[in-house]
Amino acid sequence: MNLRPLGKTGLQVSEVSFGTWAIGGSWGQTNDAESLRALDKAMDEGVNFFDTADVYGDGKSERLLARATKGKEDKIHIATKFCRQGDIHDPQTYSEQRVRQWCEDSLKRLERDTIDLYQIHCAPFEILKQGAVFEVLDKLQQEGKIRAYGVSVETVEEGLFCLEKSGVQALQIIFNIFRQKPIAELLPRAAERGVGLLVRLPLASGLLTGKFKADASFEAEDHRNFNQNGEAFNVGETFAGLPFAKGVELASQLGWIAEGRGNMTRASLRWLLDFKEITCVIPGFKNVRQVEDNLGVLAMKPFTAEEHERLRKFYREQVSEHIRGAY
Repeated sequence: MNLRPLGKTGLQVSEVSFGTWAIGGSWGQTNDAESLRALDKAMDEGVNFFDTADVYGDGKSERLLARATKGKEDKIHIATKFCRQGDIHDPQTYSEQRVRQWCEDSLKRLERDTIDLYQIHCAPFEILKQGAVFEVLDKLQQEGKIRAYGVSVETVEEGLFCLEKSGVQALQIIFNIFRQKPIAELLPRAAERGVGLLVRLPLASGLLTGKFKADASFEAEDHRNFNQNGEAFNVGETFAGLPFAKGVELASQLGWIAEGRGNMTRASLRWLLDFKEITCVIPGFKNVRQVEDNLGVLAMKPFTAEEHERLRKFYREQVSEHIRGAY
C-alpha cells in the first residue's frame, strides 16, 4: 500500500482508503457481519484511513468503525462529518453549542478521544461564506477534540473558497472520469496551499464499474433510486449528476480503459491516482469482494499521456454538457 500525506496534518494515509456511506445506509440492504469482515480485510491489506459521517445510518457506520478499529486507534485514522443532522441552511446549525454536541456524539460512537479529521458536510455556500463555523472548528482543534478539520464540498467554487481558509487542511471533492472540472484550477491550488484532497464518488455511484444496464433498478432505500434527480440532496451526489440512462450510455464507451488494468473499476481508480495532488480515493463497499476489487488498482499500470488526453477530450465533448447541479 502506498501512503500519501494528508495535507499538512502530519498523517500519512493509504492512497486507497474507503468511505462508509454504503455500510451505514442509503445504498440498499446491508449486513453488519459482512461489513465488519470487509473492514478487517481492508485493514489487513494496509488501508489505514476511513471516511464516515454522523448521518450514515444515523451513526451506524461510526459504530461499525469503532468495533472494527478497537485497539488500533493509533494506527487507523478516521474522518467524520457533521451538520446534516440539522437544517443545513440555518446558521444556528453551525453554532458552537450544536457543533460541539455533534463532535462529542461522534467521539462517543467512534469510542475515541480525538477525531483525526472533522469535516463540514456539504454546507450551503452562503454558510461557508459567513465563516463562523470555521471559528468553532478552530476552538475544537485547540482543545484537542479534533486533530484537523476540512470541508466536503459540492462545487469547485466552494472548494476554491475553502482553500483560502488557513485552518482548512483537507477538502473532500467529487472527482472522477465523468467529473473532471477540478483538474484545471482546484487540484493545483490545493497542492500550492498544501491541502489534502479526498476523492468521493470515484466510481460515479457505480456507473464507472461498467456493470449497469439502462433498465437497472435500485432498492427503495437506495439513493440511486430516490435521489436520481436531486429529490433528497444535491443531484451531483448520485451518478455524478448524470441522468442514469445517459451515464450508462457514456460508460459503455469507456471499455477500452480496462485493457491491461483488470476491469473498469480498477481503471477508473487508477486514473484518479495518476494525479499527484490527490491524497486518496475513498470508494464505498458493502462486502469483502468489493474491497478486494477496489484494492486491485494497486497493481494496475498508470495511464499514458495520450490516454489522459483522450479522456479529457471525451469529458469535454461528450460528458460535461449533461452534468446537472452546480459543480
